[in-house]
Formats: sequence, structure tokens, C-alpha cells
Amino acid sequence: MKLTFSTVAMLATLTGVAHAQAPASAFTPEQQARIGQIAGDYLLAHPEILVQVSQKLQVQQQQRAQTAMAARVMDNQTALLSDPSTPSVGPKAARVAVIEFFDYQCVFCSRLAPELEKVMQGHHEVRYVFKDWPIFASRWPASHDAAVRGLNIWKTKGPAAYMAFHNGIYRTGHDEGALTPADIDAVTRTVMKGTPLASGADSDSVLEANNQLAQKLGLTGTPGLIVMPVDNPTPDTITVLPGAVPVAQIEAAIRRAGGKATKS
Repeated sequence: MKLTFSTVAMLATLTGVAHAQAPASAFTPEQQARIGQIAGDYLLAHPEILVQVSQKLQVQQQQRAQTAMAARVMDNQTALLSDPSTPSVGPKAARVAVIEFFDYQCVFCSRLAPELEKVMQGHHEVRYVFKDWPIFASRWPASHDAAVRGLNIWKTKGPAAYMAFHNGIYRTGHDEGALTPADIDAVTRTVMKGTPLASGADSDSVLEANNQLAQKLGLTGTPGLIVMPVDNPTPDTITVLPGAVPVAQIEAAIRRAGGKATKS
């Protein structure tokens, strides 16, 4: 089949190769019908073009979603990085922050936990912020109870104890309703070593603030990772990673936030 220049231009537009296309008024109705027939026949003979178009549209949609999310992250930078009631680990002068919204009963959070632990071991220069977001609390009370306990441990004994509790809960392997009060108490005893817990009177207000912040950001579930510069973030330096992502993807986002080129 021989394609005319106009048909090639139209097909190029479909595949994203070109954006210029002759206006419809330049062709008679008969010509337009014939062009449509030729294009349809060509696409049927070359369905890989449709796959390419679909893939490109998907990439464009993801890019638009990232840009929109980055704008919301910038609007809520103070709440993300400067809330003293939020557990955080790492240097105060860090240039890059990794913020996680998580639930102790989320199976994907459980899968992410060891990956994030590896990142933390390899990137001590980064600040890590943990936003408890117990979205499964109405189904599994331990979701809420573990979050409150973690906040109380943070308030009582600081970052190291908090991380020991955080990772200890995930190491039980008890997610999706399997976590018990006995699990929470056992991990707490191991971490606190007899030190009394501080009062958790304000824990529920912290959790509600996290919930409102997650909704402002447009997060739809856990885990949600945000990797960003601490100072002067831009859409090009902010990465939002939904789901349980591998170490390499988190590290690439850290490099991006730090102004370093990511590896292809």
C-alpha cells in the first residue's frame, strides 16, 4: 500500500513523531474518508504502532500525575518536613528527605520495609520521615494501636528506639489483620527495656493530621514514598513512588533530589 504525504503526517501524529497535520478543511469529505480508510488499514497491518501510542500515552499520563503531585508536595512542604510530632531519622542538615506514609497492616508496606531499611543503611546523609497513616484501622484495630505505640516510643526514647519498633513490627510478618496486641507488646518490651512510655494523649490528633495531609497530597493508599530536596524543591527534583518499590528506584529518586543525574 502506498501512503500519501498527508496520510504519513497523520500516522506520524498518532505515533507522536510529528504534531503538524493539515486542517480537515483542506480535504473534501471523500478525501477525508479515504484517508481514514488508508490509516485504518495501515494500523491493522501494523498493530505495533497502536502499542507504541498506548505506551507513550501512559508515560505522558504518569508524567502529568507526577507533576501535579509534585506541586501539591511543594504546597505542603512544611507539614511534610517540619512537624515535630512526626518521627524522623537522619541529620537535621540533610539535603534530601524521604517521607513514607505507611500502615503497619499494609502488606505492601511490609514488603517495602526491608528495602527502605537497606536504603537507610547506605544513605546516612538523608533524612527519613515516617508518617503513620493507619488506613486499615477500621478493619484491623492493630493498625491504629501499633501506630499509636510507635508515636509514644518516638516521644519517649527517640529515633533509634522508634526505628527498632518500626522494623520490629514488620519483622513479625504479621500483616493484613494478623498483627496482635501480644505482638505489639513484645516488640515494645524489646525496644523499651523497662523504660516507661510517655503519654500518648495527642497521638490520635497526629494520625488525623497525617490523614488530612495524605488527602491533600492526593495519595490513594499505602505505602506512599515522597523523595524531595529539603530546600527549594521543584517538580524536577521531587519523586512520588507509590507501592513497594525496589532499592534501586528509591536510590535513583535520592540522586534526583540531590541534583545528581540518575542512572539509566
